[in-house]
Amino acid sequence: MNLRSFDLNLLMVLDALLREGSTVKAGERVGLSQPAVSGALARLRHALDDPLFIRHGQGLVPTDFARALAMPLRAELDRLEALLAPPPTFDPSAASMTFRLAGSDFFGEILMPALAPFLKSAPGLGVQLIDLVPDRYIDTLERYEADIALIPDEDLPDWLEKRPLFRSPFTLIARRDHREIAAAGVAPGDALPLDLFCALSHVLFSPRGAMTVGTDAALERIGRKRRVIMSLPTFAGVCRTVSSSDAVAMVPLQFAQSVSGYLGLTLHPPSMPTPVPLIIAAWHRRASANPAHRWLRGLVSSVLEPLDVSGADLESA
Repeated sequence: MNLRSFDLNLLMVLDALLREGSTVKAGERVGLSQPAVSGALARLRHALDDPLFIRHGQGLVPTDFARALAMPLRAELDRLEALLAPPPTFDPSAASMTFRLAGSDFFGEILMPALAPFLKSAPGLGVQLIDLVPDRYIDTLERYEADIALIPDEDLPDWLEKRPLFRSPFTLIARRDHREIAAAGVAPGDALPLDLFCALSHVLFSPRGAMTVGTDAALERIGRKRRVIMSLPTFAGVCRTVSSSDAVAMVPLQFAQSVSGYLGLTLHPPSMPTPVPLIIAAWHRRASANPAHRWLRGLVSSVLEPLDVSGADLESA
């Protein structure tokens, strides 16, 4: 039999006939009239080259061939129904799986501690924060290596979806007793004069090991340049370096606010206009309808969306 030319709807009719032994009752089961069921039976007989049913009194008796099909056919139809059924609801308390988030160590400080209480009531769930490798986060999503990438907003391939989470302006950090900043009469929360900003030693966050970033491009546009002495691949490393030296650094405001107390840092608005990144969650479209993935996206969003900075905060950040 050529399956390409076979109407698979006929299998539903055959199953109904095997269950009911009557064209009338089979029609009621599948929503067809008695003549339509009889027509379908004729097509089945032709396609399968077997009578399939023999009239016996008021009912139909399956042939040996049809009887042999009954159980395997029911099993395959049940399997197909399960395959095409709407996804079940997700119960985190009963699930057993591990989610993977790709992001910088920013999220190790800001997101992961906040997720821990949610996982206390879900003993079978785990969450991994994996390094966001520059230029490879799309690969991690495509190859199932990460469920969600947490990244600054950008144009994405059409097979990815994204959700905006929060705006993350940059702020300047310095150790609390920084001599040159104090000598200039700059208080915590005040911007440094541009000359002082450029004269200080700077530490960069750069997973690639770059010695120039967006701030340097902004300075170049106004004909200025700063002194960069070091780059580090983690924000934690940047902040610890600043806390133990006379270097300064530009880091995300939310991260700086989180660590400034125990690292002894002061925060200062940028000395010149800088872009404010919008942080998004990105994921592969194949996971959009997955209940577990929807739950994860909702949980991550519930933690990160409140971090968004208002317009007034942006002016003062």
